[in-house]
Amino acid sequence: MTEQELLIDCLQRLNRVNIAYMLTGSMASNYWGIPRTTHDLDFVVQLQEASIPALLSAFEDSFFIQESAVESAFRPPHQFNAIDQRSALKVDFWMLREDPFEQAMFARRMAVQLFGVAAWMATAEDVILHKLIWNELNPSERQLNDAAGIVAVQENKLDQDYLRKWAIQPNIRRQLDELLAGRIRPKST
Repeated sequence: MTEQELLIDCLQRLNRVNIAYMLTGSMASNYWGIPRTTHDLDFVVQLQEASIPALLSAFEDSFFIQESAVESAFRPPHQFNAIDQRSALKVDFWMLREDPFEQAMFARRMAVQLFGVAAWMATAEDVILHKLIWNELNPSERQLNDAAGIVAVQENKLDQDYLRKWAIQPNIRRQLDELLAGRIRPKST
């Protein structure tokens, strides 16, 4: 199973059980920016405890997913995963938290078509900010390169006021300014 096939499969499963979600991470940066390979998928889910059985049922036939892990995701670090048994690729699910930025990000998600399947996607601006936040937590050239790829592809379509509103940490603001000024550019292959 390829990454694309896994993405289509997961989107169909999530759409079928009607759990509010949005695609984030490298697949979202691939959509908005310069694509690269990845070995996992990242979804933010707005999951209620009553929806756990439906989620488990939707994924249990082809994925290793533990009910106890899903239940514990209501506490920090608010994350659980499912391992695709056909490919060994990982799907990370992040619970939507009460954090103001995460709430704004989720409220702004967009309905798009990915490979012919309906999907909820984080906006380009939110993916950039999310990549910068992750880079602050765990510095990685990959995060900055993904953000730079989005800026390079989206150019003048980005809502710079929105970006600056949420880039409140000094280092994140500095990196955002460098991205928007073209001083941090995507790596060429």
